[in-house]
Amino acid sequence: MVGVPYWWHRNPVVLFFLLAFGNWLLVNVVFHYYMAAVTAPGFLPEGSVIPEAVSICKRCIAPKPPRTHHCSICNRCILKMDHHCPWMNACIGHFNHRYFFLFCVYMVAGALFLLVFGFNIFYDHYTKYKEPLTVERLLTIKPDPALPWQYEAWYHGVLMYVALVCVGVSLALGTLAVWHYRLISNGETSVEAHINKSEAARYRKEGKVYVNPYDFGVRTNWMLFLGLVEGRTWRHVLLPSTHLPQGNGLQWATVHNNKQKDLCSV
Repeated sequence: MVGVPYWWHRNPVVLFFLLAFGNWLLVNVVFHYYMAAVTAPGFLPEGSVIPEAVSICKRCIAPKPPRTHHCSICNRCILKMDHHCPWMNACIGHFNHRYFFLFCVYMVAGALFLLVFGFNIFYDHYTKYKEPLTVERLLTIKPDPALPWQYEAWYHGVLMYVALVCVGVSLALGTLAVWHYRLISNGETSVEAHINKSEAARYRKEGKVYVNPYDFGVRTNWMLFLGLVEGRTWRHVLLPSTHLPQGNGLQWATVHNNKQKDLCSV
């Protein structure tokens, strides 16, 4: 609420835009965090025959489908496992990976939104005393004769808190989002990135070239990851959507057939 009176006096039209845009970001952040936390990542069906198994899990003593890995924290095999997220208190896998990634994207967008449109508020607050803007100046509070001391201290604390949190979130989650952007573009998960790196090195020693069997090209990889198939559009990304990812997580097409590319052209 710090920015509302500031932008109301400066430009009411901009304020209405910021409120609409900011609440759109907030809804997406809350929705995707909640869905990433409560949606099961995908587990092996109990009592069912696995149609395609590539190995046997040594801990579960059960067949593992392609792209499935055992989580030592959950003590279960996870379909298309990416990693175990302590902030979600859950594994990120086939059915909640999209929610997790979009949460990171919208969270970073929200932090940058506050930094960009809060910069003038921050700058005006610390330059109204006509003193150099130093680190010592940022950490101290000088009373404004026109404002009650309690309000000035609260206002100072809010600005510092928001600025530090937004910078931290932008750096931390921004780095994580970029990392996952690279993985998704390559058609792989965090676990598979390490496996593919080792396989590529092994193939090079043998004079061969390793090809990731799940890399259909950047565009197709993103269409599949975001679920933009079967008539879905970017509306399902820009607005909260509970649509499921393509496939059941037990069987996967590879670059050796065109099934996934055909789906993206529908």
